[in-house]
Amino acid sequence: MPKVILITGASTGIGAETARHLAKENEIFIHYNASKEAAANAAADVERRNGKAYLLQADLSNEAGCKDLVHAISEKTDKLDVVVNNAGGLIKRQSVREYEWRLMEEIFALNTFSAMMVTSLCIPLLEKGSDPCIINISSVAMRHGAPTATIYGASKAALDSFTRGIAKELAPAIRVNAVSPGVIITPFHDKFSSPEQLEAWREGNPLKKNGEPIHIAQTIKFIIDNSFVNGETIDVNGGLFMR
Repeated sequence: MPKVILITGASTGIGAETARHLAKENEIFIHYNASKEAAANAAADVERRNGKAYLLQADLSNEAGCKDLVHAISEKTDKLDVVVNNAGGLIKRQSVREYEWRLMEEIFALNTFSAMMVTSLCIPLLEKGSDPCIINISSVAMRHGAPTATIYGASKAALDSFTRGIAKELAPAIRVNAVSPGVIITPFHDKFSSPEQLEAWREGNPLKKNGEPIHIAQTIKFIIDNSFVNGETIDVNGGLFMR
């Protein structure tokens, strides 16, 4: 059965690859903030793969932007089957010795509050969906600590806790899970990681490689397809972190 899917932060990286991977016969709402051209390219890929794409712009780091996004979706559909809360970012590395209150607010707004608000606003649409589910994109940074990215790691840990709480609260009507990527080669690392860091992570991984966006997209599809997975955070990191 065709699904109606919202993917936030879907212009590049994991979000764009997930849109492509889920495209066939589905309707994909591709959210972006500033990267309009990249988002349009992702939408074109969805259409080429026999899906239908809608482009929606919104700044999800504030309440008004979240409301604008869901209002725009409601004007095009009366239901959602899947919400992938992927929008997020590090914004800036900072030592714990130099914390700025404003930066803490910005990082939590982008990575945690946006997912919480979009989720809340989408519940009426999800309740009309078929085996509806929410998938939050966390990070290995919450698992093993990330010096100079500790605010980011904490924001993703909060998202992980949020996942488990609403998985209980929204069951049995709506399933909620999370995916925790390891080092995935995306534009994120072009800005925040040096080639030397990426090589060190690759060498330290038991599989001796870093991941690709498709590895996360495949996991998201697995969660959508498996109706008995609920309240889980699935780590996809090649063994960089093990439980």
